[in-house]
Amino acid sequence: MPDRSVREAEIAIEQQHVDRVYARVTELRKEAQALRDRGLELGHGAAREAIFEQATMLFERDAAVLHASRLLRVLDTEHEGLVFGRLDIAGSPTPGSPTPGAPTPGSPTPGAPTPGSPSSGAPTPGAPSHGSPLPGGDPLYIGRLGIRDESFDNLVTDWRAPAAAAFYRATARHPMGVLRRRVIRCFGQSVVEIDDDVLASGPLPPGITVVGQGALMAALGRARGDTMRDIVATIQAEQDEVIRAPADRVTELIGGPGTGKTVVALHRIAYLLYDDRRRMAGGVLVVGPSPAFMSYIARVLPSIGEDSAELRSLGELFDGVTASRLDPAQVAAIKGSPRMIGVLRRLVRQVPPEGPTELRMVYRGEVLRIGADELAKVRRSVHARGGQTNRIRIRAAEALLEALWKQAARRADDRFRPDRDDLITEIGERIEFHRFLVAWWPMVSPAEVLRWLADRDRLAVAAHGRLSAEEISLLSESFTEPDFSVADVALLDELRVLIGRPRPRRSAIHTEPEPEYYDGYSHIVLDEAQDLSPMQWRMIGRRGPAATWTVVGDPVQSSWPDLEEAAAAKDRVLGPADRRRTFTLRTNYRNSTEIFTLAAKVLGGLVPDAELPVAVRSTGLPPSCSITDDMPAAAARAARELLDAVEGTVGVISAMGRVNDVRHWLAGVDHERLRVVGSLQAKGMEYDGVVVVEPGELLGESPMGRRALYVALTRATQRLSVIASTPTWLP
Repeated sequence: MPDRSVREAEIAIEQQHVDRVYARVTELRKEAQALRDRGLELGHGAAREAIFEQATMLFERDAAVLHASRLLRVLDTEHEGLVFGRLDIAGSPTPGSPTPGAPTPGSPTPGAPTPGSPSSGAPTPGAPSHGSPLPGGDPLYIGRLGIRDESFDNLVTDWRAPAAAAFYRATARHPMGVLRRRVIRCFGQSVVEIDDDVLASGPLPPGITVVGQGALMAALGRARGDTMRDIVATIQAEQDEVIRAPADRVTELIGGPGTGKTVVALHRIAYLLYDDRRRMAGGVLVVGPSPAFMSYIARVLPSIGEDSAELRSLGELFDGVTASRLDPAQVAAIKGSPRMIGVLRRLVRQVPPEGPTELRMVYRGEVLRIGADELAKVRRSVHARGGQTNRIRIRAAEALLEALWKQAARRADDRFRPDRDDLITEIGERIEFHRFLVAWWPMVSPAEVLRWLADRDRLAVAAHGRLSAEEISLLSESFTEPDFSVADVALLDELRVLIGRPRPRRSAIHTEPEPEYYDGYSHIVLDEAQDLSPMQWRMIGRRGPAATWTVVGDPVQSSWPDLEEAAAAKDRVLGPADRRRTFTLRTNYRNSTEIFTLAAKVLGGLVPDAELPVAVRSTGLPPSCSITDDMPAAAARAARELLDAVEGTVGVISAMGRVNDVRHWLAGVDHERLRVVGSLQAKGMEYDGVVVVEPGELLGESPMGRRALYVALTRATQRLSVIASTPTWLP
């Protein structure tokens, strides 16, 4: 991989172009302001009798003011992150492949002034420019707007233009004349990161440097020997087939560590959004395991500039809650079990905490009383008819009034002659009846109801016959935590469906809006799918009942203890296997053979070798495995050594319960490239160097411990160190 100085030099090159673009935008903005000001002045002071003579002039004034105002609005709106991509074009495109930027029938001539522009180079709002690559294979920059310089040469091509199609559609198998595709990430007007894809079928021309993940593929492609070139071609063909698969049903992508399945899925998003935007009109939802993972893929996502792809971690799928805390494995297994469906259904039918246990009303001198047992019977009868708890309170009111009438009817005699309609009308209008109803059947939120489970007795009633006494204790204790966990989010979503939205609380001052839940996505991309609990499958399934899917995962890395249970939950959401299009990536180009050999060994024959990917590159650097009786010092020493040895990030991975200890040990290793994470937090991540601390603790933290250790060991792209207090972690 190129060293940091090379990356910084490449960022500086892109910064020069971005600076030039923003300088041009400043000029265009000044010209648009001047045009608008001149238009507003035009016609001022004209005499009434001259209006008709100046009709043409006034029309031109209004058109100029409107155009200039629209242009200013667009320049202001799209100012942030204006440039997000670059294509380096081959001098001679691949036979049969269109050259990016070549004019298409009916499109404006590349480089021509946009009709109606206030000056050369100004973008027309709603009608993007259609630029072409500069002569001699100069780079084509892609961005939110089409911008030309004073000579009408393209500075930025609008992402909607045909010329930009290759940024979204080109692949290594179908490069469309592209040698290198570069994603440019900006903060404000500053370039902060770049990442390259190598699409050339052969060696890159001199002067083209590759950084990021593409650098690894470039290195593989430069390796000597027909075997390695065949491997690279295989990787490209496998990935391309997935990227271009139609979006008419479920596309399932299975791949082991380092096979590039996440990057392939993200390229697929960009391809689908560009190629079939109408089908994606409901939006694309991308779901991953953690906020750190979503931040990582947000930097990789090639469709920067797209606003229809929404990225959410599992802890962010319930609006209003952002959860990152992970429960202990045993607690997470309870919360994720489908048994919780029945527990929650019983829970919402319970009397709320501190709810009244008796209704007393006086009617025509008679005291009518409904006690706790009869109130419970009324509640059961209301729920038996179905419906969401927050939506059936009026039905509960009717049932209470009917119960009062029946009691009054039983007491009827010569002295007390109740009338049904009169009783229901009179009592139903009393303020004390409404106060009772609000306390007995309140509007509740999912968060309120889920907190009821902290009451062990209440939970025991809801969980009777479904959870063991030990499970009830563990679950009740977990809800004493001040914040919700990632596993709780699926329970909150289940309660959302059971109780319905609370109606907005109205006051003389303001109305609280109802929470927003978006359950109509057109396409859902689900990464690390092998770790989903049955309850999480239910939650995500609601987000797109009519959606098509791209599901990415690796069964070997699964952390869910009951694989058959999880598979059944997946089938209920995605449908039977014959409705899916399944692809398998088999080439691991993240890990060296030295690292992956150790990772595969710790599985101890848990899965057949045929289900594991094949690592294709060797570094000659075997993992460092050491035994120590001073773990804090050894961890700090290993972290420093890897920071010196590699250019990129170093991940220090431990069991979830050990993370805070490790952070304390490494407090003196204060480095921006250091990441301390737990075994579950490392899912989907990769680091140039990895230190695995106390692998035996990863083995013991859950029934899926060997799989968790396998995941931790496969996060490293270059160097791996394992430090343990005993050698028993190796099979």
